[in-house]
Formats: sequence, C-alpha cells, structure tokens
Amino acid sequence: MQDPTYAQPQVPPAAEEQEAAAAANAADQANAEVNELEALKAQNAELTEQYLRAKADVENMRRRTEEEVSKVRKFAVEGFAESLLPVLDSLEAGLAVQEASVQQIREGAEATLKQLLSALQRNKVLPIAPEAGTKFDPHQHQAISVVPADQEPNTVVTVLQKGYLIAERVLRPALVTVSAPK
Repeated sequence: MQDPTYAQPQVPPAAEEQEAAAAANAADQANAEVNELEALKAQNAELTEQYLRAKADVENMRRRTEEEVSKVRKFAVEGFAESLLPVLDSLEAGLAVQEASVQQIREGAEATLKQLLSALQRNKVLPIAPEAGTKFDPHQHQAISVVPADQEPNTVVTVLQKGYLIAERVLRPALVTVSAPK
C-alpha cells in the first residue's frame, strides 16, 4: 500500500487529451443545448395548444352566454304575462254577461282587481302610496303641486296617483301634492 501522504505528482495531460476533453465537453454542452431547445419547443407547442383551447372555450362560453341572454330577453315577460291571463279571463267573462246588476258588475270588478293586484305582487310590482304627513321622497314621489297645509313642510298632503316599484326599482313615481314651507 502506498502512503497517502506521499502523492504521486500528476502529469499534465497531453495537449491532444486536452483537446479531446474540450471537444467532448463542447459536444456535451451542445447536446445539452439541443435537448434544452427541444424541451422548450415541446413546452411552447403544449402552451400554444393550451392557449388555443382556452381561447376556443372562452369563445364558446361567450356565444352560449349571448344565446342565454337573448332567450332571457325574449321570454322575460312570459311569467308576468302568464300571471295576467286569469285577469284577462275574468274581464272577458264579465263582459260576456249580458244582463248583470250593478251589484254583480261591482263584485266582478272587485274580484278582477284582486286577481290583478295578486298577479302584480307575485311579480314584485308593489304600490307606492304614501300616507299624508309622510316625508316627500323625490326618488319615489313626484310633486305635482305645493299647497299650504297644517303639517310639516315638505311632506305629502295627498296622493293623486299611486306609484309602483318593481323589484325595488321605481316603475312609476307616486303623484303627490306637497305641503308648502311656512
């Protein structure tokens, strides 16, 4: 066995060996670069394919959404119209009666009004009918005139015509008279 403390001197490799090692190293590096380039090309192709699929998915979703919106707009009033059909039937039935007393006509009109109010309520159409003395709200009321009154200024005196909300949005403001400032 050799004593490890006494290492043999290393002989420098010959120039040919160095050139061969450098060439092998360069070839290895070139091979690594080619492999890396191939991997990057494959990754690029995969990402391009994913991008095109995502783009097609978005386009399909946009088209389906446009179709859905079109259908919703087209049939939006279908439920509302369906709830008004019994009111129409009642009005037609009332008009079909040739000889009715005033009392019968009144009862029929009241029943038809109940049907109409029920249909409106089911479809979230609610009346705006402020009571006298209610603070004037320009978002829900439209002042037709200002009148002197024995109540606080800027409050509703009378309702001339009910207003209506649909799903908490003003469909028509209530027409009111408002008390004048003192």
